Amino acid sequence: MHHPLLLIFVKITIFSLMLAIGSNLCFEEMLSLWRKPALLFRALLAVVVLVPLVVIVLLKLFNLPPEVMTGLALLAASPGAPLTTKRAQMAGCRFSYSASFQLTLAILAVCVTPITLEIFVTLFENISEKVTILEVTRQVIMVQLLPVSIGLLLQKFVPKFVENIAQPLNFMANSLFFVLVVLAGILGIPLFFKVWGLPMVVITIMVIASLAIGHSLGGNNDDTRPILAISCIARNVGLALFIAILNNVEQKVIPTLIAYVILGAFLGSFYSIWNKRKLDQQPS
Repeated sequence: MHHPLLLIFVKITIFSLMLAIGSNLCFEEMLSLWRKPALLFRALLAVVVLVPLVVIVLLKLFNLPPEVMTGLALLAASPGAPLTTKRAQMAGCRFSYSASFQLTLAILAVCVTPITLEIFVTLFENISEKVTILEVTRQVIMVQLLPVSIGLLLQKFVPKFVENIAQPLNFMANSLFFVLVVLAGILGIPLFFKVWGLPMVVITIMVIASLAIGHSLGGNNDDTRPILAISCIARNVGLALFIAILNNVEQKVIPTLIAYVILGAFLGSFYSIWNKRKLDQQPS
């Protein structure tokens, strides 16, 4: 697929996912986590600060190929995966908290993603950036903040209309995301085996460490721990791929992104099953 067409498709996919989030969240649900500032602070500390810090340490400790370093840096700079809420629900957590945090990360990505990316570019000479931070910020605003805002405004002023389109919009957004993942996998197949060996070990360490960070900072509340754990590993692969396309390095980083998606889903599923069983065994 020609790069401009791929970029357009990624934009449409992310825009649709963010519009679906904004259209399916009422203002009350959006504010549910914001009413718990201590929990919100720990959540942001885990996802926005500590997970990228783990990646920085791993990149310093291990001699990885430049394309793997770039892929992990893009993932670290892209919090708030569109399907975080669904994955957190599988682990037994409350919808309102997970949805509120997902929306918060989508909004904060406007500033968090460019700043985190700039830190990685400064620390590692092998990670190059051909587009400016302002360009990344502008694009993130267009594909994340704008659609979320449109969804919230539609809920506010035309709630009946939003109620009718919410489910079809969800289906369309999730379908586009599935196609994007499949397309990225096809593009990455010729280079996928370059991720085996040490890079795969490092990605596994990153996923396990991220789960541990989220679980530990979730406190003693069995309802919030899985939210942070899943949110830590659920990086926004669509946004990472989008930035990679802007830098014309998508062919190099797609194997790393795909490997992370597979390992993250595999280990995250084990965590979700374990946490759900633990919750089910507790006396009601």
